[in-house]
Amino acid sequence: METVNKKELIVSKIKNGTVIDHIPAGRALAVLRILKIAEGYRIALVMNVESKKMGKKDIVKIENKEVDEKEANLITLIAPTATINIIRDYEVVEKKKLKIPDVVKGLLKCTNLMCITNNDVEAMPEFKKISEKPLKMKCVYCDTVIDENEILKQILGSKS
Repeated sequence: METVNKKELIVSKIKNGTVIDHIPAGRALAVLRILKIAEGYRIALVMNVESKKMGKKDIVKIENKEVDEKEANLITLIAPTATINIIRDYEVVEKKKLKIPDVVKGLLKCTNLMCITNNDVEAMPEFKKISEKPLKMKCVYCDTVIDENEILKQILGSKS
């Protein structure tokens, strides 16, 4: 990284990999945790930078890794405004504007201990989106509603 002047920060381009832009400010580390980035990847993490659309945003650049569909679905749950750019030979070859899926299967756990998905190994948790702002998902089996905070806790593995 190099600075051009006192107001601008330049992050070098990546040859191959993924750039995740328009992440809500303060959630870049959560995105990295979702992606379970192992040692050896070169990462550029820019947090709380000015954005005309969002006020402030985060950006994550990961060299030599392309985000897959499952990872993209998880990212939408904590960063619905994010865009994913796939880079090959320094060029954007694919740009994905993320959208929170209407149905999420097997990624989240129902918080109702009596739900069949917590008591039958063959029952896969399934949630339907009931609202985006604020984000709320409803279990299709027992109608338990989980909110964005619960989704963040589950994705990040937090016990708090």
